[in-house]
Amino acid sequence: MIVYFTFDPRPDLKEGLLQDFPTIEFIFHNNIDHTVLKEAEVVVTYGEDIEAQQIRLAEKLKWIMVASAGVEKMPQKEIAERGIVVSNVRGIHKVPMAESVLAHILSYKRGLAWIYEQEQKAEWNRKSKATELHGSTALILGPGAIGSEIGRLLQAFGVHTIGCNRSGNKADYMDDMISFSALQKALPSADIVISVLPSTPDTQYLLKSEHFEAMKDSTLFLNFGRGDLVSTDVLIHALNAGEIAHAVLDVYEEEPLPAEHPFWQMNTVTVSPHVSSHSSRYLERSLEIFKPNLKKWLEGDTELINKMDIIRGY
Repeated sequence: MIVYFTFDPRPDLKEGLLQDFPTIEFIFHNNIDHTVLKEAEVVVTYGEDIEAQQIRLAEKLKWIMVASAGVEKMPQKEIAERGIVVSNVRGIHKVPMAESVLAHILSYKRGLAWIYEQEQKAEWNRKSKATELHGSTALILGPGAIGSEIGRLLQAFGVHTIGCNRSGNKADYMDDMISFSALQKALPSADIVISVLPSTPDTQYLLKSEHFEAMKDSTLFLNFGRGDLVSTDVLIHALNAGEIAHAVLDVYEEEPLPAEHPFWQMNTVTVSPHVSSHSSRYLERSLEIFKPNLKKWLEGDTELINKMDIIRGY
């Protein structure tokens, strides 16, 4: 049985796999070798390097382990038609992403960008416009593993949390829950609006002009989910019209963000280059999910941790 990694993990992580599964043939490449792909039963990938023609070529492929949360760039139709099992690493991003979101919120609230600017100018200026996070209300779009961890941290700062998802069902560390259908009505009560939603048919361009019109003009908006949550033109208009105060973005409709893109020049936008989930422990946590799943697979059990519906995208 061949398990094919289309990326090359750290030596210590590879050694751990070889020791734990001595009967498995592991192959690690930084580029896809079609000869190996054709023989592999299991492929471990970040997702962006798998194309439809490769799915057709991979005659023995039965399981794809995606070392990321999203699968929107994968050939979903072709994978579904083959009945290939797909699992991901949902949940491993929650610590680094929640820390990133909290860091940006605190930076904005406490005026860290202004402080750094004064430092660069060697200017002693105490006219800070810092505000407090305590007592704020945060509306979190997507209170799953990541969103709930954000909620946990925000509650520790005395923030009231409102979770919003398709069903409106209860979620951890949310003081209140609403469904997508009630979103526009809830927005005027939020000081901070955070999205960590994946890209699915239900979430693509979920936020429209009327949603930003409903927000407070002092709202801090953060998108750390997927760039197709809102049209770039809609967001730029909302910022230029003063419908919201500031946007912190880690994801975009077009990535990498072109050098000529307006966001780079807007002082009401913080541009983060899709790095909020980065961590030195990323692959370590990924393998903590993969190893138990591989044991189940070898026992003939296909009900894997984080098994996905590839068409739905989650």
